[in-house]
Amino acid sequence: MGPLTNGALRKKLQGYVGFANLPNQVHRKSVKKGFNFTIMVVGESGLGKSTLVNTLFNAPLYPPKEHVPLSEESPKTVGIQVLNTDIEENGVRLKLNVVDTPGFGDFINNEDSWKPILETIESRFDAYLEQENRVNRSKITDTRVNACLYFIAPTGHSLKALDIEFMKRLHKKVNLIPVIAKSDTMTNEEIVAFKERILLDIAHHNIKIYHAQHYDCDDAETIAETKDVMSKIPFAIVGSDKIIETADGRQVRGRRYPWGTIEVDNEEHCDFVKLRQMLIRTHMEELREFTNDIHYENYRTEKLLVMGYQQDQTVFREVDPLAKLEEERALHEAKLVKMEQDMKHVFQQKVQEKEAKLTQSEAELYAKHKEMKDALEKQRHDLEEKKRRFEQGRPVTPEKPKKKGFGFAGK
Repeated sequence: MGPLTNGALRKKLQGYVGFANLPNQVHRKSVKKGFNFTIMVVGESGLGKSTLVNTLFNAPLYPPKEHVPLSEESPKTVGIQVLNTDIEENGVRLKLNVVDTPGFGDFINNEDSWKPILETIESRFDAYLEQENRVNRSKITDTRVNACLYFIAPTGHSLKALDIEFMKRLHKKVNLIPVIAKSDTMTNEEIVAFKERILLDIAHHNIKIYHAQHYDCDDAETIAETKDVMSKIPFAIVGSDKIIETADGRQVRGRRYPWGTIEVDNEEHCDFVKLRQMLIRTHMEELREFTNDIHYENYRTEKLLVMGYQQDQTVFREVDPLAKLEEERALHEAKLVKMEQDMKHVFQQKVQEKEAKLTQSEAELYAKHKEMKDALEKQRHDLEEKKRRFEQGRPVTPEKPKKKGFGFAGK
């Protein structure tokens, strides 16, 4: 028998039981079901968003771009384009959804460029909430945005007003991952200084970007690796899906310049490897969980509160069985006392009603008795008057006058 941990008694097993195989069961179920991941890319045109997506997943997900004639009128608002594709690696299937935002930051007035993007994220939350509230929830399609790569132009100065406004508006709705696009246009010293200024701006404006979490079960190597990845934020990246040959004859993905070659998968050249490691290889599931447990739950709570729903906080209390029994006993006794009081109140009410009826009947009888008494008194008085008149020799009732007619006179 072991010590108590968070109120639970820890016991040591005497032999193999089998529930240690649960992770393998989850693994088999997950592989059979497949995975779903939605990534959003936001940034000005020409920063290499589609190229980076192709580089991340090592597949031509985005078709080659067609050059638009200069005479053709450009769109006036930020657009939302969604690319859905199924990819597979070593038997693991991934349904990848890429949300692109063409037109962001490309206008003279970019004041409300963030609104269509925020509306898209919230509409996907609403769609998921609507599916959760259905009677049949066996087939729920999850299109919530799990990560947002925000591309920062390599100016070397600081964040622009548009960058700050966008991140302030969306950092509570999505896992925000800032990246410095086309970092091969800057020197290593410029990149370090630019990263410092970006992080200072982010901290000054209280913007929360995504940071990987540490867990108790992580070993020292995993923790050190996670810290190393997080230290690269914002990631200075270079994207390329072209295979080139280096001076020493190696075939690599990269870009060739007159002054040398940039290798995408070389950590000494850019942070692409660290971005891919965090986004895909080590923290993809955590990004999904963070979206569901933090961003979506916060949005769902606000939405339901606006609709008038209230949370019963008593459901979160830890229940002690003895205290629960005592509480139920007290409630039962209070219920009995209330029933007794109600019965007394009903009895008193019935008595009062009966007394009122008796009082009314008594008053009616008294009135009737008085009326009969008055009638008898009147009759007695009339009889006495008749007696008095009889004794005095007067008729009791007045005589009727004699009738005068045609008769004969007396003899």
